[in-house]
Amino acid sequence: MNSTRRNRRSPGGFTLIEVMIALFVIALGVGALLATLASSADSAAYLREKSLAEWIALNRISEVRLGNSRPSAGTTRGTVEYAGRTWRWQQTLNDPGIAGILRLDVMVAPQDADARPAADDANAEFPALGRAIGFIGTSVAPALGNIPDWSPAAAPSPPGGAGAPGGAGTPGAGTR
Repeated sequence: MNSTRRNRRSPGGFTLIEVMIALFVIALGVGALLATLASSADSAAYLREKSLAEWIALNRISEVRLGNSRPSAGTTRGTVEYAGRTWRWQQTLNDPGIAGILRLDVMVAPQDADARPAADDANAEFPALGRAIGFIGTSVAPALGNIPDWSPAAAPSPPGGAGAPGGAGTPGAGTR
């Protein structure tokens, strides 16, 4: 009876050790996949924050360019609400040595609840997440601040009347 058990082949199933090895390999794969997903999510969040910071820096340059008065050289700091978050910016206006040109460097960082406000020292480190550089020239007059009326009622009438097809103001009208 003992010899018949030995000669019988086991059914086509897996042994316990094979199942354990397979589960170990699957666990390694799932762990690597989760690490990759977490890294991807962190990268996406960082790139979103960096994009927002750079947009704020570019907006700040546009605000300075469109301002009614020319800014003076030096460093200025401030905060802005953008995308549901408070951001702090620091702008430095320098004279690059070219007549009529000023260089504007803007750095932006998120204003965290536990972070201290920007230091008053101009040489203090500013942990910028976004940066932008712009130039301001004196060859173009600053914006006057008045907004033109762009409504159709304010537009002048075209030369030659209403300009309807075949009308008196249309070239070639009446030349048949």
